[in-house]
Amino acid sequence: MRDRLRPVWCDHLSILRGKYLPQEKIGSGATRFAQPCFAVHYDKDLIVDAPGTACLEGLPDMELRWDAHDIRPGWEPGVHMVTGDLYDRHGQMIPIAGRATLKEAIAGWKKHGLTPKVGLELEAFAFTRAEDGSLQPYDVPGGHVYGGGPFNDPLGFTDAIWETAETAGFKLELVTTEYDTPQYEFTLAFEEALDAVDEMVMFRQLAREVAFRQGVILTFLPKPFFDRGGSGMHINLSFAGKDGQNAFARGETGGIEAMNDLMQGCVAGWMRHHKGLAGLVAPSVNSYARLQPATMSGFWCNWGEDHRGVTSRVSGEGGKKARLEHRMADASANPYAAVAAVLQAARLGYEQRYPLPPAETGDCFMGQSAEYGVAETLTGALDDLEADGALVAAMGEAYCAHHIHMKRVEVDKTRDMTPEGARDFAIWFV
Repeated sequence: MRDRLRPVWCDHLSILRGKYLPQEKIGSGATRFAQPCFAVHYDKDLIVDAPGTACLEGLPDMELRWDAHDIRPGWEPGVHMVTGDLYDRHGQMIPIAGRATLKEAIAGWKKHGLTPKVGLELEAFAFTRAEDGSLQPYDVPGGHVYGGGPFNDPLGFTDAIWETAETAGFKLELVTTEYDTPQYEFTLAFEEALDAVDEMVMFRQLAREVAFRQGVILTFLPKPFFDRGGSGMHINLSFAGKDGQNAFARGETGGIEAMNDLMQGCVAGWMRHHKGLAGLVAPSVNSYARLQPATMSGFWCNWGEDHRGVTSRVSGEGGKKARLEHRMADASANPYAAVAAVLQAARLGYEQRYPLPPAETGDCFMGQSAEYGVAETLTGALDDLEADGALVAAMGEAYCAHHIHMKRVEVDKTRDMTPEGARDFAIWFV
């Protein structure tokens, strides 16, 4: 078979969409998709007339454009991968696309001479098919946190993911098991923000497709099991200054004592916009089964040093490894938009010099130093987002209008479902 090109893009539901093109398209180019892809939901039962989708304007095309130097090896034989930016029929970049929001967020920091760098941690649960066709937890009788080998992965699907990813040029930092079995963590290397998210959305698809071929259904949904922990998408952040060095670094020491004005401003921004951020980075009905007190999930508006019970964690490492970690997001969010939201809230805190509240000094469960947590439901989180005018303006009113509209539709669609039904609404896609 001749080589093929698989151009892809990540939609508002965090689904990777794309197509296959013939070998002669392997180079700089473009291909078209229907713009109302932004108007569909997981169940595909109707097209929603959401802002920015042009549903009532003839259901027009949009164009995905890419450069030849962005084409990379894929994980299917003879298939090359690429992503790019989406443009409408008037030649304007589509503002409701997550990648466009991330580019805007990066540009806001570039004005300060700073380049955002991001490292993403992905958590996922594994299912297999029972004889009756239903989903059941992947059987790992000897599974435990920080485990490896056949007791933690009898089918070896994580080995297959690692080997395939390495061959395709992905930069994995680690693969391990999490506290709740059968749960796994995949951590990708720090990169400049846009490159990091491009890498993450393709790696996540690789992981799900490789696992599926091994007989495993891998889901990054925030709470697929209601008797176990949830799965997050932790966003680790630092900045490169004009000299290329880590702009958070103050010598080789880390932690609270080494925090400079930039780091303090970022955390202050996350604290001020805590409630509004939830509507962007934890944007599914299922997210609020995960975001609960005493779950180490990013519920409380708090921060601390090397503390897994807080939403915003200051690493104890310094020098080149100085970084912050935002722990609220999950992979039901468009990853570009989630990273953009975290960057924009941090920028607002830095530019506006928000006061930094005291650090969390209590345990991982009660949030003693926090005045409040996030909303209890997606509806409440969307209300909080709408009320946060500064964050909406930073993210873009067009993006937020579309996002809020589509997510309120999700609330309506799942209103009469059981928690399990609402989970199954999205489990095959996230």
